[in-house]
Amino acid sequence: MERGYFVHPTAVVDDPAEIGEGTKVWHFTHIMSGVRIGRNCIIGQNAFIGSGVTLGNNIKIQNNVSIYEGVILEDDVFCGPSMVFTNVFNPRSFISRKKEFRKTLVKRGATIGANTTIICGYTIGRYAFIGAGSVITKDVPDYALVYGNPARVRGWICECAEEIAFRSGKAECKICKKRYKKIGGKVVKI
Repeated sequence: MERGYFVHPTAVVDDPAEIGEGTKVWHFTHIMSGVRIGRNCIIGQNAFIGSGVTLGNNIKIQNNVSIYEGVILEDDVFCGPSMVFTNVFNPRSFISRKKEFRKTLVKRGATIGANTTIICGYTIGRYAFIGAGSVITKDVPDYALVYGNPARVRGWICECAEEIAFRSGKAECKICKKRYKKIGGKVVKI
């Protein structure tokens, strides 16, 4: 780690790419040019990170994850094994749509379960939790627990990843004691 980060000898990192201190890039991963990766990230085996992608700090990318151009992950995001982002809404092999890439933003602390597909152009809210095998076809609110195909809000989740229940518009986590307020369809920490 003489550079301040580790890249396994089988991984490919195209120049120029920025990799933050303490980050580890594992076996057979490909990081394309123009990628920006923050500090203390773990990029698992056989991951693909496309040109122009931005990853914040303390991100965990599990094995076989594909992150295509147009995706931004804020700090503390978890991407489960074999999940995938898309960047073209209506692909055809015989039509180039590179000028039509749609941006996808995953906000701080969100968790995306194994084998989930994120359709491009949406925002995953802060500390949202997406269950394994889900298909995201619309924005996900902050602190939402979503799963299914298509994924739907099934409940609410604390920053510590424990489900929370609202009574009279308020909730307190049984584990960490953080408190939340629900205003309309939005949840905020108080």
